[in-house]
Amino acid sequence: MEPDTIRRLGAELIGTFWLVLGGCGTAVLAGGFVGGTAGVALAFGLTVVTGAYALGHISGGHFNPAVTIGLVVSRRFEAKDAPLYIVAQVLGGIIAAAILLIIANGQPDFISEGNFLAANGYGEDWSPNGYSLVACLVTEIVMTFMFLIVIIGATDKRSHPVMGGLAIGLALTLIHLISIPVTNTSVNPARSIGPAVFVGGDAITQLWMFIVAPIVGAVLAGLVYPALFGDQDEA
Repeated sequence: MEPDTIRRLGAELIGTFWLVLGGCGTAVLAGGFVGGTAGVALAFGLTVVTGAYALGHISGGHFNPAVTIGLVVSRRFEAKDAPLYIVAQVLGGIIAAAILLIIANGQPDFISEGNFLAANGYGEDWSPNGYSLVACLVTEIVMTFMFLIVIIGATDKRSHPVMGGLAIGLALTLIHLISIPVTNTSVNPARSIGPAVFVGGDAITQLWMFIVAPIVGAVLAGLVYPALFGDQDEA
């Protein structure tokens, strides 16, 4: 494997690790201290902003399999590089969830049962506010669609790329403010896979939705943006 490829994959692994550790870690460890839903939403946004500016120049700062797939569909990223990116992202999410579990278990009364580690879910038992499968499916598709529209637009050569990381981070913050009560917010299969591996049970059986829905939303955005607004290279 070429050194440049190793650097890019390392950036994706670390960036996704940071996103899951920072976002889910805030929810699990500090949710009661930083403003509840608003604090968690801000934490996810901050991980993307800081990760994008620290590592985006190395790998593009995807940190999310759905983003990688959406960028492939919109012809912003080479399809041949996508599988390794996705593997690195998923590994980053799993490692972050493992670290978070170790930290959380350092509290004597931490209870590792049920919906812990900020796992995603749908239905009466796993959606934070008991939203149905259909409501959660629509939420994840639409939120990921808009997330990719912002990403593709903010990184368009016709835009102001120096501000791209900030716009993307703010978009993810807004997405969490809307959808934490519905699904605990995924829009990122790697973010969902990481906690689910350790939570098990229904978090695993429901995981399909948090893989399929973000990918569907990302693919739609990857098709819609260039169809409506043209290709950046046409400018």
